[in-house]
Amino acid sequence: MSRILKQLTNWEAWPFKLIYAPLVPVWFWHVLKSRAVWFFTASNPKLTFGGMDGEPKKEMYDLLPAHLYPPTFTVLPSSPFQNVKDQIDQKNIVYPLVVKPEVGCAGVLFRKIDDESELLAYHNKVPVEYIVQQLVLYPMEVSVFYIRHPKHKTGSVTGFLHKIPLNVNGNGFNTLEQLVLLHPKASKRVGELHSKHKENWHKVIAGGQKYMLSHAANHNRGAHFIDLKEHIDARLVSVFDSISL
Repeated sequence: MSRILKQLTNWEAWPFKLIYAPLVPVWFWHVLKSRAVWFFTASNPKLTFGGMDGEPKKEMYDLLPAHLYPPTFTVLPSSPFQNVKDQIDQKNIVYPLVVKPEVGCAGVLFRKIDDESELLAYHNKVPVEYIVQQLVLYPMEVSVFYIRHPKHKTGSVTGFLHKIPLNVNGNGFNTLEQLVLLHPKASKRVGELHSKHKENWHKVIAGGQKYMLSHAANHNRGAHFIDLKEHIDARLVSVFDSISL
């Protein structure tokens, strides 16, 4: 009974459709009010569907100053692999790097690539345009939700989250498989994780070592989010004011 109650009270574990079901009547209300199905696109007019779904990542990168994101380039599935290697050299990207579809969702086909052979395998299998990007190894990742009316010089931060990708901590005697089975979120993704980490599946993870099961920090890949709203202040808002103006 306690397990069932825990699942019911933990909205992060609810099915995707159930989480968004309450928005359906709100959606229809605004459609009727604005007389436009895609009423929300005005909030981000330079992004496909206002950034709700299906927008190419390069639309966002093109709007950002280059120094605000890691070296990045796009690859067509028909491109010769030598062209990909040349671009990596030109952009000064080093392994490990990350790859992800140009138009993606929920971390699907997001991969950390450790060497050229892994990149070649990915390139040969992925049938869509994808992005190659330098892996960023900062100690933490956050999501900032910022809004600003075009006529105003100052906006506001409405959400500030610490995103922790799915990982386990070694103890010096449990194997990776055992650590996964003991983890409340990882244990629900055993098949997927075994496929990605089969080389280390039966290895004992050293004590104190953080082993990354995924580098995609989203709910769909088992990430944990921590609300940082108490850290929202004028200095944080000013950073995003300067970017958006």
